[in-house]
Amino acid sequence: MLVVRPARPADLPALERLASSATPRLTNLPAHRDRLEERITRSQRAFTREVEYPGDEHYTFVLEDRERNEVVGTATIRAQAGAHEAYYTYRQETLIHASQQLSVRREVQTLSLSHEVSEATLLCALSLHPRYKGTSAESLLRRSRLMFIAQYPERFSGILAVAFPGYLDSEGESPFWNSVGRHFFVRGYQEMNHIAGVRSKSFIAEVMPQFPLYLPLLTPQARAAIGREHPEHERALEEMLAEGFKRSRHVDIFDAGPVVKGECERLETFRNAAWHPVRIRPGHALPDAEPAMVANQKLGDFRCVVARYALSPTGQLMLSSEHAEILGVEEGRAVLVAPLALPAAEDALDEGEL
Repeated sequence: MLVVRPARPADLPALERLASSATPRLTNLPAHRDRLEERITRSQRAFTREVEYPGDEHYTFVLEDRERNEVVGTATIRAQAGAHEAYYTYRQETLIHASQQLSVRREVQTLSLSHEVSEATLLCALSLHPRYKGTSAESLLRRSRLMFIAQYPERFSGILAVAFPGYLDSEGESPFWNSVGRHFFVRGYQEMNHIAGVRSKSFIAEVMPQFPLYLPLLTPQARAAIGREHPEHERALEEMLAEGFKRSRHVDIFDAGPVVKGECERLETFRNAAWHPVRIRPGHALPDAEPAMVANQKLGDFRCVVARYALSPTGQLMLSSEHAEILGVEEGRAVLVAPLALPAAEDALDEGEL
């Protein structure tokens, strides 16, 4: 039985393992014990704090396999990406260079430093044990955060963003970093990846050139990497696009990975989520039905599981006693339910970015 719940201090060794095994290594999930311990403490404060609008709260969740008694995944929500310090990205733009005398008109692609994503809520720091990749556990971990946001909208922005790791070559190097950032820091990608994880990426923006970068001046390898996700995250990106996120013109300042954005009210989980009172029945007596995410209404004791979307004639969600116990709900208590399956993805640019 798998369940998503808030992280607690006892999960620290598991988070260390997940951070160390992430592919590629994530700057927002550093394999650094002190930083991970701080993350858990910060998350616990966020779950107990009274919040009227999004700020610097970080909510860290874990995926627990109850049968193995093991934490096998983690994911985080940053209530406001730039609450503490500006969240920098590169924005892809087009400049027109023209000369009437020479009858020349050229459209040139550029990258400009931007902190427009700072106001968005950021879904980040997801790492999952390889055993569970490609299964419903991956979707549960990724999208249970949306089930949490749907219940507490005052704590988050109406715009959500996800920054995916960028493309790396066969040597584990970032062509984009080697063409841009390395000239200003004289350090390789892996070393900078570690430093950025322990500190933050904001210092990178402070040293990088403040003027637009003209793409024709970058190497062909760097240009090809812009907006391209790491191969290990292709499925994750597809699921977020199916959820209703759209590719934006923003890319990561570090490795040029894609940044997708979505309005809460347009995302599939929000549109299809519904409240149902619980009716507890023996597991063998439950009718066959499509799987769904089921979440309780407890802020600090939030739980989300995958169960059958089986409704009684009066609209009650029929749950097994095991699921009800994990969720901490009694018969008659309402739970939030959303289908686990998503429609086919539509890979399109966010119209608001045009």
